[in-house]
Amino acid sequence: MKKILYTLAFMALLISCTGQYNVQGSSSVSSLDGSKLYLKAIKNNELKNIDSCDVVHGQFHFTGTLDTVRMVNLFMDDQSIMPVVLEEGEIVIKIDNASQKVGGTPLNEKLYDFIDKHSQLDNRMNELAHKQSQMMLEGIDEDEINQKLSIEAEKIAKEEDQLVTSFIIENFDNVLGPGVFMMITSGYQYPILTPQIEDIMSKATEKFKNDPYVSDYYKTATENEARMQGLEPDGSPAKPVVADTTRVNNLPTVIQQKADSIK
Repeated sequence: MKKILYTLAFMALLISCTGQYNVQGSSSVSSLDGSKLYLKAIKNNELKNIDSCDVVHGQFHFTGTLDTVRMVNLFMDDQSIMPVVLEEGEIVIKIDNASQKVGGTPLNEKLYDFIDKHSQLDNRMNELAHKQSQMMLEGIDEDEINQKLSIEAEKIAKEEDQLVTSFIIENFDNVLGPGVFMMITSGYQYPILTPQIEDIMSKATEKFKNDPYVSDYYKTATENEARMQGLEPDGSPAKPVVADTTRVNNLPTVIQQKADSIK
């Protein structure tokens, strides 16, 4: 009898230590109505379904056991819509034709405040094209236009680098740091090292370095860097790999692109 009581008490303790996630969603996008939505996360380098639900009259709801805080993505079929942090509390998702936003819990509020700031920088960068057209209509010399706008573009790019780098550093030890690191690196053709990535890794905590995605990315990027320098990771000669090192950042238009994809 005592063994049974101990077992029941232990199970109760486990249940009490396991949290719940609760996601309440609403959408004014007509094409979502009647669709099936999924919460998916990367596990062992594969995208796994965490939960699913139907959109009924613009409303949807996810709930389940939370063994650990994690960053997931909301999908409609195979189309990724937006990132979501699964954590305890009432998570609120709002989707319309202009934007998507997650709030109600600390990490989601923090993530979408960051995404909003990043989108503002993206809008400023996009505005440069409008400025270029206006200046050309005003008869300003093309070289002068390019010189002026390139200075503005460089300034915005530096602000973006600083925003992303500082955000990752501030969140090394929670899911936002590795999550945003994944966002900024997933646009590369294959893992490469950039000054920004090297700066982040030089300051990284052990917990951040040991994140499965971060660890695998940095290891592979370091090996690729060695090959591009003409060496294998062990120092032996190698055929150089020609890489497209043009920075591709997924964050600036992550919200609007998803909105466009579900209209």
